Amino acid sequence: MSTSAHERPGSSPQDARPSIAYGTAPGTAAQGPDRSDILARYEHWVRRTPEAPAVEDGELSWSYAEIDALASVVADSLRGRVSPGDLVGVCLDRSAALVAVAVGLARLGAVYLPLGPRPGERRLAAVTERLGVPCLVGDPTLLPAAYRTGDTLALPLPAEGANAAGSVVAAFRAAPADGAGQAAPPGTFYTVLTSGSTGTPKAVAVGGASLGALLDWYHAYTGAVPGDRHSLLIGVSFDPHLKELWGALTSGGTLSVPPEEVRWDPDALTGWWRRAKVTVAVLPTPLAETVLERPWPELPDLRHLVVGGDRLRRRPAPQVTARVHNAYGPAEATVVTTVHHVEADGSDTAPPPIGTPVDGAVVCVTDEAGRVVPRGETGELRIGGSVLSLGYLDAELTAARFVPAPDGVDGTGRVYRTGDRVRMRPDGVLDFLGRLDDQVKVSGVRIEPAEVEAAFEHHPGVRRAAVAVRSAAGGANQLVAFVLPVPGAPVPTADALIREARGWLPEQAVPAVVRFLDSFPLDANGKVDRAALLAAEAAETVETAAPEGAAPRTPTEELVLRLCRDLLGAPALGADDNFAAAGGNSLSTARLLTAIEKHCGVRLRAPEVLRQPDLRALAALVDTRRGAADLAGV
Repeated sequence: MSTSAHERPGSSPQDARPSIAYGTAPGTAAQGPDRSDILARYEHWVRRTPEAPAVEDGELSWSYAEIDALASVVADSLRGRVSPGDLVGVCLDRSAALVAVAVGLARLGAVYLPLGPRPGERRLAAVTERLGVPCLVGDPTLLPAAYRTGDTLALPLPAEGANAAGSVVAAFRAAPADGAGQAAPPGTFYTVLTSGSTGTPKAVAVGGASLGALLDWYHAYTGAVPGDRHSLLIGVSFDPHLKELWGALTSGGTLSVPPEEVRWDPDALTGWWRRAKVTVAVLPTPLAETVLERPWPELPDLRHLVVGGDRLRRRPAPQVTARVHNAYGPAEATVVTTVHHVEADGSDTAPPPIGTPVDGAVVCVTDEAGRVVPRGETGELRIGGSVLSLGYLDAELTAARFVPAPDGVDGTGRVYRTGDRVRMRPDGVLDFLGRLDDQVKVSGVRIEPAEVEAAFEHHPGVRRAAVAVRSAAGGANQLVAFVLPVPGAPVPTADALIREARGWLPEQAVPAVVRFLDSFPLDANGKVDRAALLAAEAAETVETAAPEGAAPRTPTEELVLRLCRDLLGAPALGADDNFAAAGGNSLSTARLLTAIEKHCGVRLRAPEVLRQPDLRALAALVDTRRGAADLAGV
């Protein structure tokens, strides 16, 4: 395994000791409910502090007793229709309704399958068919046809809140799924989807025992106490939101629901932290970096900021008052496996490490044959211990990825092969060095290019697709789709293909750019040479001049155009182009807001940027705001 220049090999000399590290053994509570019984841990606080706020959403608030009453309604409504162990897909956003449904399903012993509010109808239909999901909970207008035509049951859940659905139903499949479905293993508490190399997502089954172990560590690590306010910010289809949700409900804390704009705008985010008095916050890495690169505001309540989902490239400035933690962990190991408290250090330009194992985790670094390597050598990270999930709903896939522990590794009978390349320092701290396979991270989300390619190949006009990742400004990744059209058939437009793909993919997996080709370059092994595709695409982009009508006409247009070209990695972008259509997403929007404020002294909001028809209109908005500020004497 080669070592690239940025890995600073001199900083991690080899050590004769094996690359094995153990988290502290989980403690046993002297009293209280079974630690693996997540519902009992929550109900303890319902009995002890029924009037304490469980969920706050702006000016709205629901006590533990009120959330529990809503959860009882959910459980009573579904009882007899949903059995213990059944998968229930939840298509809701962060809200009191989501929390009530999560608790209600736990009360039934059903398996919570978070899919997010808008997972894409075709993706949703494919997943529910393959898994044999008997029930979906969500907005009735967004559910697949197989459920809209079946029985539906209205659930009386709050429609108020920043992200709340106007109405919520439990919808039952009109006819049995064609396949037998994939049953969840006994003891499964929740299931989440991760990107799959076969073109379809993998379903990870997580048990109450491993979630309980995670919560024990999380509470001890953050010093969580009753009355703490925990953010509920992570997208519902991603497993860290379960750490947020149950981390608060099992410690007597309050879940604070943010308005949607905080996921785009670092100023709106920190302002919300201040107003909501958030004490423990979780952020995806790309958004955290936009916050850490700005002056740190006055945030007296925020004690801990847990960052995860991608390689962290920034360290906090000395002025940052919250403790910043770089967390690493695949869904297969229950959200968090290792963590590192990141100190302010302006002299260290290397990415912060991913740290040491959490309580109950066992980690080791192995070579291609599965043998543990000495410390200081690179290899594949394997994870064992109490943090391990139960596996995938697909038994064959479980057998391939969850394997016997290597020789010399104690305290765990099996380990999960992550596919991540790491190096263990002599002190046991892990450095993350990248992926061993083709899997990539975009905006903090793990994506298999094969799944994106499969989404494009659903279109009848596409013979084959290849997806590659390129780096834009600030180290952000963007997906580029290369498409071979069907010979003799009408060539679909890039917009049509992207619209098609959105039905199958989460937002982060939709490519920013589509290129049409007659053939793919192949490497020496006969595989598609993605590096050659990207090199040709970059050369073509540089040579392609923007249309004459798209040239900037004012200094502000020139500035905005330059910023957007850098952020999106699109040198041919013109002033008449639309930012979102050119590949702008939540991360690039946040960075654009920051750059405009830095260069122009004007603070815009993300919705204002996204409403502009083109970059020329955006520049005009900047000029208008700057003129108003000048008149006001600012």
